[in-house]
Amino acid sequence: MKKLFLVFMLLVVTALVGCNKSENTSSSGSEKDKGNHVVNIGYSGPLSGAAALYGKRTLNGVEMAINEINDGGGFEVNGKKYTLNLVALDDKYLPNETGANAKRLIQEHKTPIIFSPHSGGIMALQVFNEQDNFIIGAYTSEPAVTDSGNALTVRFPPNYEGYIEPFITYEMERFGKKIAALPTASQYGKDWTEALLPAWEKKGGEVVYNSSIDFAKETDFFTIVTNALKEKPDVLFIGGASEPTAKVAKQARELGFKGGFIIMDQAKLDQMMPITGSYEALEGSIGVLPLIDSDQEAIPAFAEKYKKLYKEDASSEVGLNYLGMYAFVESMKAAKSVDDVKAIREHMEDGVKNLGNEQKIYAINSIDEDGGFDITIVTGAVEDGKVVPIH
Repeated sequence: MKKLFLVFMLLVVTALVGCNKSENTSSSGSEKDKGNHVVNIGYSGPLSGAAALYGKRTLNGVEMAINEINDGGGFEVNGKKYTLNLVALDDKYLPNETGANAKRLIQEHKTPIIFSPHSGGIMALQVFNEQDNFIIGAYTSEPAVTDSGNALTVRFPPNYEGYIEPFITYEMERFGKKIAALPTASQYGKDWTEALLPAWEKKGGEVVYNSSIDFAKETDFFTIVTNALKEKPDVLFIGGASEPTAKVAKQARELGFKGGFIIMDQAKLDQMMPITGSYEALEGSIGVLPLIDSDQEAIPAFAEKYKKLYKEDASSEVGLNYLGMYAFVESMKAAKSVDDVKAIREHMEDGVKNLGNEQKIYAINSIDEDGGFDITIVTGAVEDGKVVPIH
């Protein structure tokens, strides 16, 4: 009986270890899919905590593309048929966790590409990705990730520096020249602030308050918003993941703020609106034009398909990661390899050019030599309770 008990306990421990090992992973496709060869695709992003919905949307874009590719029979490279397997790990928006996840993805799954949706995590990966031989699929508008000269980084969103001048011009003309800054405390938020505030002052504006919010630690913003509003700003600069950013805007309105909002490009107006309760609460905000309001021909069908699958409107987090995954597959085809990461990176221009019309939900003019997608920036502002494009 004692021997049987020990065998039983060993089986239980083995099962628990197996469960613990996989609890933060998510996979699409099958590693033994109809005899096809399999390429594992890695993802490390926030799937828990304040930025969980943001992370899940970036993951949804990759997942949607992979499922479509696999459902279509996969793709062919050098006469071999391949399918894709997505392995996703939660990094809780912590760069050190991103690095640890990447090491695991490389060692256990040999992923030639790892998607990451935050600049801190991407920069952590850039310390060793060239040495460990994997491409970073970077969902961030942070210019530093491509300015670094990393030869194996591809950045999907346009450089956020392109938003600064139109954002400032719009808000100054509509509301005035005093700004209070309350962005996310992440590295991305710090870099955005360091770019925006000097430009604001250069145009004759005044910075009356400058602080930040750690959304991973804070959920009630009453004190910091109250302190900012004591300085009587005309404009609030806010941003981070959409949901906590919306809570900041909502609290500011509840405290009597009547001015405008400059919203960093990570937060999306259409995702903020359900939290604030209406677009009226975001009147005078300027940010990224919602994907569903874009005039790209592929958008309506894509948006309808996404909403059917995920029960929410498609956003740029979804769209750019979806497009990025398809571009990587086209690059593999052009490079005639699924694991020669240098060749895949060198053929990204071909990958973008060879996208099907149904995948062209963004107009990509080119990919620059540093790996950034050249996408025309389109901003949107809330006027009279609805989002309108600002050119």
